[in-house]
Amino acid sequence: MIKVLFVCIHNSARSQMAEELLRREMPAEIEVSSAGLEPGQLNPIVVELLSEIGIDIQGKATRSVFDIFRSGKSFNYVITVCDESSGERCPIFPGAVKRLHWSFPDPSALDGDRETKKAETREIMLIIEAKIKDFTAELRKILAS
Repeated sequence: MIKVLFVCIHNSARSQMAEELLRREMPAEIEVSSAGLEPGQLNPIVVELLSEIGIDIQGKATRSVFDIFRSGKSFNYVITVCDESSGERCPIFPGAVKRLHWSFPDPSALDGDRETKKAETREIMLIIEAKIKDFTAELRKILAS
């Protein structure tokens, strides 16, 4: 089983979307988690958008990457989905971990009314989903070899 951890600042949007979209793509082949450097509250627009595609994260707690690190859990991939400087604050997990960085815009930094933010967050989710599809293609090649 391949273990993947997605990390962003608050574990409220980007890492949650990446976690759930990867879980949907490869439910039997991977164990996927997400966490934040400074865990906050789930972004309600992200909760709504995921719900629209059949993924329910209502009431899900955000998690601290440092708590996961201290637990000693190991991962094959640790993927930061925030900006480069924030990603560098992520702890180094022990073992044969492949660290990847995928920079996505932060939904919490969007301006405008709710509908504008929802539309722009949907675009971010589609970008994340495309990256997840590319990643799952690579993982399937690894699993097949």
